[in-house]
Amino acid sequence: MPDTPVFAHGAVAAPHSLAAQAGQSVLAQGGNAIEAMVAMAASIAVVYPHMNGIGGDGFWLVRERGGRVRGIEACGPAGRLATRARYREKELDAIPSRGPDAMVTVAGAVGGWQLALDLSRALGGRLPLATLLADAIAQGRGGVPVSPSEARYVPQELDTLHDAPNFAATFLKDGKPWPAGEIRALPKIAATLEQLAHAGLADFYRGDVGREIAADLERLGAPVTRADLEAYAAAERAPLSIRRRDATLYNFPPPTQGLAALLILGIFDRLNVAAPETPAHYHGLIEATKRAFAIRDRVVTDFVRLRHDPAAFLTPERLAREAAQVDMARAARVPLPEPGHGDTVWMGAIDNDGLAVSYIQSVYWEYGSGTVLPATGICWQNRGMSFSLDPEAVNPLEPGRRPFHTLIPALACFDDGRVMSYGSMGGDGQPQFQAQIFSRYADYGMSPADAVDAPRLLYGRTWGAPSLSVKVENRFDPGCIAALRRLGHEIEELGFPYTDSLGHAGMLVRHPRDGRIEATHDPRSDGGALGL
Repeated sequence: MPDTPVFAHGAVAAPHSLAAQAGQSVLAQGGNAIEAMVAMAASIAVVYPHMNGIGGDGFWLVRERGGRVRGIEACGPAGRLATRARYREKELDAIPSRGPDAMVTVAGAVGGWQLALDLSRALGGRLPLATLLADAIAQGRGGVPVSPSEARYVPQELDTLHDAPNFAATFLKDGKPWPAGEIRALPKIAATLEQLAHAGLADFYRGDVGREIAADLERLGAPVTRADLEAYAAAERAPLSIRRRDATLYNFPPPTQGLAALLILGIFDRLNVAAPETPAHYHGLIEATKRAFAIRDRVVTDFVRLRHDPAAFLTPERLAREAAQVDMARAARVPLPEPGHGDTVWMGAIDNDGLAVSYIQSVYWEYGSGTVLPATGICWQNRGMSFSLDPEAVNPLEPGRRPFHTLIPALACFDDGRVMSYGSMGGDGQPQFQAQIFSRYADYGMSPADAVDAPRLLYGRTWGAPSLSVKVENRFDPGCIAALRRLGHEIEELGFPYTDSLGHAGMLVRHPRDGRIEATHDPRSDGGALGL
């Protein structure tokens, strides 16, 4: 079993080692966890571009030293030209996955960095922006080895991705994906980050960078305008929370699926499963997921257009009622909608003073829309695909509306003073993977490294396939798999001991007595944990 790295004065965890190094460097220079995370967010956008970028969105949970937990929503809304009529006039029945018509929403991530740094300064952070972006700028200008994850990834709808404007010139070599280990530079992204370091992050929306972005969006025929960029600002949002055994758990409110993550853990808690890694353990998690997703899919939308109060589903009475509907002797047949996909990064940081950050950043599908803006080198997200062209849908396309997000950073505060930052990439899998790693640590006493390393499962459809199977890595006990099949679960064995499709997760835990921080990131990714 893997050992969990332990650090005395601060730690970071990221899915790419160079991003973790950027965070560690900031901590070593006296930066706090928020400043370290901004450095990591910029670096990961350069070194892991298939999973995220500055043309996407981000969500933050920050626990201050005094115990207050704050959320930052950096989710861009649909542009002024993003109307259902626009797509109907193009004779489209759905928003395309690639190309300019997929560039529906404003990119919010950089606005989130700005708001997070405002909070950092209020808490004593003093490092200049140029210092925080220095590693990312150097990585983009000088080039870094293409990661094994990027090289082995098979993108969805490959042909349309490769046909997206400027994709081939940026991310292909001689018409093919770059091999792992070869040095690739992204000089335009480096220049964009350098301009932001000089002019400030607001320049992305209302300065020279914003003007370049807007001009390219207009030339490409995307529905996001300069006015949309100028009007954008990230916002602080109060997180959702539940009490569970000896801890308070926090997750992000709508338009994200944080409600589902808390529901799964709240329902599973009430099933009173005694032993880990047993048929009952996995069956309980799967059945809790079905109950949680049924609620999520009728509730979660833009927070200003909510028809239900999400907190009303997290009361002890409601969680007990949901748990009572779970049959521990039989799998329920609950239809699920088409899955929410996502190729994303989760990262965590905790500093010497106990400031803790859980952060997630994404362009939705791998490489987002695939469209790279010529002047700035920014690959724009396709998050607006989650909108529906049906006006009666829970999330219909409307200018200014925030899209449904699978992105969910998570935090937990234990009664004994421990603080945990945790999360995972993985679209619809994110709340499921959070529940698996949290329950292994908090309920069954596994170390952070063991909880993240252990084999995972995913309930639901995979992209392009109708099956509602439970996908499993091949390290599960065969007897457990047989028992789950007898309970009525359709089990699909993926044939790999570790697979990207079951998430890149991470966890950091700070202990109150001596301040030590246990930190780990997923062996399924190309990263790890570093610290001081």
